[in-house]
Amino acid sequence: MGFNCLGSGRRFFVCGALLAVLMAQGEGMAQPADGFPFDQELLLNIAPMRPGKRMPSITVERSGNAVIDLWCKSVPARVEFSDGAIKIETAALPDELPQMQGNGQCTPPRMAADATLLEKFAQVTAWQREGGTLVLNGAERLKFSAPSN
Repeated sequence: MGFNCLGSGRRFFVCGALLAVLMAQGEGMAQPADGFPFDQELLLNIAPMRPGKRMPSITVERSGNAVIDLWCKSVPARVEFSDGAIKIETAALPDELPQMQGNGQCTPPRMAADATLLEKFAQVTAWQREGGTLVLNGAERLKFSAPSN
């Protein structure tokens, strides 16, 4: 049995109301990341690794494109949201060092930490807000906050 929305009167009103409900539900499904801090640089809440002042961060656009700045290098990423879950797919670590890094800032321990942190991003399966903090949950919880300066 089909439902014909052509015509006038009560049937047209019911179709309009049904369409409005479906659109409202569709908007909720299309944006499961309500409350996600899009378009903001978020710094990993971790002690600095010396030498150097650079801290790992993530910036996610509403389109799902992201940039992850690690201890030494940066990688592009793609972030997908579904039913309260999150999936982060990153590019491989580039071979070259960033031009803005000073001599001695990308030590072997910092470069090893880049690889480890990139693996942790790949294991993230869920996200949540805890006050002003973004928490990415996976094998390990990664907490991010907006810069305070």
